[in-house]
Amino acid sequence: MQADGPRACRFGRRWYLNNESWHPSVPPFGEMKCILCWCVSGETHCQRQECPPAACASPATRDNPCCAKCRAPDAPLDAQEKVHDARAEAWSH
Repeated sequence: MQADGPRACRFGRRWYLNNESWHPSVPPFGEMKCILCWCVSGETHCQRQECPPAACASPATRDNPCCAKCRAPDAPLDAQEKVHDARAEAWSH
């Protein structure tokens, strides 16, 4: 009996090879860089990047858009952080 070759995974309209990893694309937001998917023997597995909890009331995501960090109390929230926060809020619903 001959063993089957590595099986591919279908995610959306694309096929991925066994052991291949990717960031999924979710319309209308685009590529979700904080989520990693991978193919294992024909099954797709996805996981959000785990982040340590921020120990402040207003964390910033400037250095790492996936994980929030505390910022200086006087630092303003820039436009990119506002867009990221809106995307994360919309995607989580």
